[in-house]
Amino acid sequence: MGIAYHEGKRIFTLQTANTSYQFQVDAYGFLLHLYYGKTVYGDMDYLLTYYDRGFSGNPYDVQGDRTYSLDALPQEFPQRGTGDFRITALSVQNGDGSQCCDLRYKSHKITKGKYGLNGLPAVYASETEAQTLEVLLEDSVTKVQAVLLYGVLPEQDIITRSVRIINCGPDRIYVKKAASACLDFLGGEYDLITFYGRHAMERNFQRNRIHHGKQAVGSSRGASSHQYNPSLILAEPGADETSGGCYGMVFVYSGNFEAEIEKDQFNQTRAVMGLSEAFFNYPVKEGETFLVPETVLTYSGQGFGKLSSNLHRCFRRHLCRGKYRDQVRPILVNSWEADYFHFTGESLCRLAKESADLGIEMLVLDDGWFGKRNDDNTSLGDWQVNEDKLGCTMGELIRKINAMGMKFGIWIEPEMISEDSDLYRAHPDWALKIPRRNPVRARNQLVLDFSRKDIRDYVFDQICVVLDEGVEYIKWDMNRSINDVYSAIGEEHGKLLYDYVLGVYEFLERLIQRYPDILIEGCCGGGGRF
Repeated sequence: MGIAYHEGKRIFTLQTANTSYQFQVDAYGFLLHLYYGKTVYGDMDYLLTYYDRGFSGNPYDVQGDRTYSLDALPQEFPQRGTGDFRITALSVQNGDGSQCCDLRYKSHKITKGKYGLNGLPAVYASETEAQTLEVLLEDSVTKVQAVLLYGVLPEQDIITRSVRIINCGPDRIYVKKAASACLDFLGGEYDLITFYGRHAMERNFQRNRIHHGKQAVGSSRGASSHQYNPSLILAEPGADETSGGCYGMVFVYSGNFEAEIEKDQFNQTRAVMGLSEAFFNYPVKEGETFLVPETVLTYSGQGFGKLSSNLHRCFRRHLCRGKYRDQVRPILVNSWEADYFHFTGESLCRLAKESADLGIEMLVLDDGWFGKRNDDNTSLGDWQVNEDKLGCTMGELIRKINAMGMKFGIWIEPEMISEDSDLYRAHPDWALKIPRRNPVRARNQLVLDFSRKDIRDYVFDQICVVLDEGVEYIKWDMNRSINDVYSAIGEEHGKLLYDYVLGVYEFLERLIQRYPDILIEGCCGGGGRF
């Protein structure tokens, strides 16, 4: 098991306990996808067929061979502008304004262990648990490079994919679309399974036959959203919980995404998972690298139950991390439904005492403990404890709760700002707003520009003053979508939402490094952000 390369045929085989994944470097340097599914032991290049197909263009290199067309061949990482008119994994605008990226194979390397992604969450594994394949592609004209990253966890039946886009040319480019995984299927009927919903009703099962044309789910809300989950399943029509073939794709990212499916004119199916094109136009200067978030792939020939267990096991053992990964979480009581904004230190102590008598282990103080926050119109951003409301300091309250044998946690919403707040009055430019337009409000609040480190630093310092009092749990909320995509600094607003998510990750990483014993619950009005 693991990764093998057939030098003569230039075929890569990624083998797990129960699955095989194959692709080939062809005579022109294109990467052609051969197979993904249950274990096979031979080379699958015989599946490729070449026909003269009307209105399907041919690369110049093939010297008039009209049977060779990227518009009909299965590919590993299709790019816009190469004659393939199906959905693509990458679209780049070059320095001359053209949108073409023609990536060809240059080299590869196979290493022990699992690649990492600086600043992004990713599956991790030890050197004995995984292997990494890196395939270097380059556009000979613009010198734009792509490093395709494959992580293979054989015992987990998991393959991960990501991409590094590197600008080795002299001109600034713009990444307009970027996906980390593409799966091409040469034939057959498939069902598409996605998970739709809304606030307080997430992840409802939806199954439809894949038809000719394009189907997609995604988010342009700044978070992965309650409305669609960043995952999909492709299944044989008869697949159920215990039988049938099915493929899972999960995008490991908390922001905008798009999961696309297309059944083409030749009854071939393509699935692409990556970043949403909405509000996205990322500049990459000479020498810079852009990282595409990771997609996790798995296949089951034993129905959805086995597919789910593959993903559960992978995420629990190889994506979750930290002190609490394998620990039972404490039983907690939250003050929100008990008191909403209308609590005092005394009422919280009564709630804690009654809860402790029932065996509950933690009290979480929800919204309303800071600034003048007595309703949802005010004070987000003013992370100073309202001691008048509590009747004591935060440290004194925590010690009282701890004396009852209970842990103590708090609610925060660091990414948000109220217009009626000291912070907004001092720094109105810190909120995401479009000049000369009134911003879209949601829950009577605006969004801080978390792509800016100076803003993150300020909020971090304010919150740490409270955490230093002995807080053991954080409920991190995000109670609105992002609409006004405009930063007060810079002109490259097409990078804002991606950098915003990286900013959230950076903030969380700093919290974890400073407070390794704090348990963090990621809340987004419930389950609105992965």
